[in-house]
Amino acid sequence: MGDHSAHEPLLLREDDRFGYVKKTSFWLSSVKWILKVSMWVIFIAWATFLFVYPLESVTELFDKWIEATRGTVFGLTGSIFLLFSGPILIIAFLAIILLIISGEEELHENTTRKARFRLWTFPVIVDGPFGVVSAAELIGIVLFSVYVIWAVTVYTIKNQKIISSFDLHSKEKSAMMLELTGLRFGLIGLFCLAFLFLPVARGSVLLRVIDIPFEHATRYHVWLGHLTLSLFTLHGLFYVIGWSMQGRLLEELLQWKNIGIANLAGVISLSAGLLMWIPSLPSVRRINFELFFYSHQLYVVFVVFLALHVGDFIFTMAAAGIFLFMLDRFLRFCQSRKTVDILSATCRPCGTVELVVAKPANLRYNALGWIFIQARELSFLQWHPFSVSSSPLEGKNHLSVLIKVLGEWTSKLKGHILNVSKDEPQTGLLLKPHSKITASVEGPYGHESPYHLTYENLILVAGGIGISPFLAILSDILHRIKDGKPCLPKNVLIVWAVKRSNELSLLHTVDMESICPMYSDTLNLEIQTYVTRESEPPLEEGKVQESVNSPIFPATKRCGMSVLVGTGNIVWSGIYVVASTIGLVISVIVLDVFYINPFNITYWWYKGLLFLACMMASVLIFGGLAVGLWHLWERKTTAMEESEENEKNGYTHSEPVMPKDPCQGNAANTIRYGQRPDFQEIFGTISERWGDVNVGVIVCGPPTLQVTVAKECRTQNLRRRNNHPIFHFNSHSFDL
Repeated sequence: MGDHSAHEPLLLREDDRFGYVKKTSFWLSSVKWILKVSMWVIFIAWATFLFVYPLESVTELFDKWIEATRGTVFGLTGSIFLLFSGPILIIAFLAIILLIISGEEELHENTTRKARFRLWTFPVIVDGPFGVVSAAELIGIVLFSVYVIWAVTVYTIKNQKIISSFDLHSKEKSAMMLELTGLRFGLIGLFCLAFLFLPVARGSVLLRVIDIPFEHATRYHVWLGHLTLSLFTLHGLFYVIGWSMQGRLLEELLQWKNIGIANLAGVISLSAGLLMWIPSLPSVRRINFELFFYSHQLYVVFVVFLALHVGDFIFTMAAAGIFLFMLDRFLRFCQSRKTVDILSATCRPCGTVELVVAKPANLRYNALGWIFIQARELSFLQWHPFSVSSSPLEGKNHLSVLIKVLGEWTSKLKGHILNVSKDEPQTGLLLKPHSKITASVEGPYGHESPYHLTYENLILVAGGIGISPFLAILSDILHRIKDGKPCLPKNVLIVWAVKRSNELSLLHTVDMESICPMYSDTLNLEIQTYVTRESEPPLEEGKVQESVNSPIFPATKRCGMSVLVGTGNIVWSGIYVVASTIGLVISVIVLDVFYINPFNITYWWYKGLLFLACMMASVLIFGGLAVGLWHLWERKTTAMEESEENEKNGYTHSEPVMPKDPCQGNAANTIRYGQRPDFQEIFGTISERWGDVNVGVIVCGPPTLQVTVAKECRTQNLRRRNNHPIFHFNSHSFDL
């Protein structure tokens, strides 16, 4: 294993492997560079404006901007929307252009061969309330913390100046100070709300352009959610205390002003926020996930009554993130309405179910991908995320997932498959139509580029069913080697911890010898397996444990997944975003010209509701038209591909592949019983053998495993010598 080291660029062009290099167009590179710089400049300017907004001088400039744009067709609402939400939408437009002209070209760009630290993959905090935190994430946490402290300090000073200008008694001053402080907390919370919905838009072009997968972005949404609702809670609490001191609490809570803030709407919005927030706390979420899931649907109530509470022009300060989330949510709704064929279902002896799902040939995803599955026979409401366990190169018309039977939903799924197999013995015939599993799928989601291919040296650490995405990686590497596609990994170490030896058969769902018989000439693969709850091999270790159930489901119409979401067609995705945004502008103009201005509509809460209605209408009407055309294009493209291939590349069922000897081919496979991985020893050995290289460490497993591996990566990096590698920590574990 030590014979291979990183002495080539981190990612080779396909042409490089054949002795020549195809240079990227100078103009194309220049345009991409201009787009990236423009996006960063706009974002930094926008974030800086939000940061310095509490300053008196900036407030004065803001007032001048409002006065200068007051006579436009959009009025005050349009001025504030352009200033606070416009930059995010402009960045989204530039991101669409960048993704379109980049295509898959980023995959073939050379990167440095020298080992160096990276902020995104260097774990700094490994055990705390935030979990494993990288250096880049820590910078983000610090910036938000500094902003909140800074804003509260500046506003407190301004509040004291305001109060000192009035001749009031001490009790009146205290009440006024509480109300002003509550007002400031609400404004700070509104600025944090501007970020809150950006990470939770699963297929957002913003996440795709910065290559942050949804399972990572959910962590940022959780952090921002805690911060935002803490600020809004303080906002309401300070007002409640101030009103109580003045003896007008009930009166103020029930007040619904037509001109000004509607307090009752704010009470309803905050109540919905608290009902979402409490079940989302880790201690509650672990005990009752469904309570968290269903209570989180109150975000609709939270947003609607927030718009009623503050009115249209204040709501527009956070409208961009909410609008992008609405775009994503509508697109996911359209995708999830489609019924998807489950081509086969296998119950393995270790309590794991393998599902093979139909997909169109033009659906693109990476090996480290996620899909959300809903089985209508089990529940109409529950969606569950699963890692894709197959490579995108395995088959054009199918992908597979491995599902560990742990909870109620997965137990029902296994029971349904067992009942099907009991009613329909395996006689080589297809199951009857009534036996089908009716499923819907969202995704695939994941990294925009296959980052596992950017490392020449990989350490894949899995716990239990966490081996699933690494089977996809292994299959992807083998297929790339076989097909001569760009593939950098040369040294791969898999460290897998399982509880029982009956789980070992999962590793053999990838038949390495049949995929690429000569893979050992290019790939140096080592597998270390640890069976933690068995002290010695079972007596039947040499026997093959068959997969007891493998029903084949009829799929005559090839009803595959939709390509509307995830890493789908960026051109159509861009058309959808642009069309919806243009629709929002047109809707607001029409509303102002033909209704608000002629009828002199001035009620704040009503205008807030109308603006929210414009957002929804633009998504449903203008965006819906784009989605409809996208769907027609998808159907036409899929039909053409099926006609051309004439079913020859379609998925055909075969009998389950029997597990082979653990040492397939030339892969070094060691199995240790009654012990856990000693990562200090493993990483220390790798440091001595691989030398001064970049090592990608990808972990998929429980939080304790992630913490242990992250801690060892940090230790090795901090103690690193010049001739030792740098370990880049990457997590692939989904946790809502």
